[in-house]
Amino acid sequence: MFTLSDMWTFCWSFFVILPIVAILHQLGHILVAWMFGAKVSFALGRGKKVLKVGVVEIRRIYFLDAFCHYEEMRKNNRLSHILVYLGGSLCNLLSVLILNTMIANDFLPEHQFFYQFAYFSVYYVFFALLPVQYADHHPSDGQAIVNIIRHGEPCDIID
Repeated sequence: MFTLSDMWTFCWSFFVILPIVAILHQLGHILVAWMFGAKVSFALGRGKKVLKVGVVEIRRIYFLDAFCHYEEMRKNNRLSHILVYLGGSLCNLLSVLILNTMIANDFLPEHQFFYQFAYFSVYYVFFALLPVQYADHHPSDGQAIVNIIRHGEPCDIID
């Protein structure tokens, strides 16, 4: 049962772990896009821009979401775009696999923090790969993959 004593866990999960999971997800997209020679940019959060360093910007509501944008890929074909869209989920799943391996081999202790990290990572993967159109110009990664397979063109995602 969720009680008032669980609010501390909720707060650090929501304000610390969820943004870390979002950053790792976007890092997966960014790394794959870079492998194909793309120019990338990254934004953590929504709302007014608080800080911008190079291609990275942090917004006021940092815990709400994260986005990356890529363009001008040297390897510009269906497979390269599909791999970019899969990169975020693969990075999340890989981080959970590494974390669980470290816990199983006693490099890390079993802890609520790691449980929450794995939970939010799997949550992120599920909703990223679910093929839905969240809003105009905001398909899930799964929907973007479906669109590339059907139409051959990457989605023009606008933030």
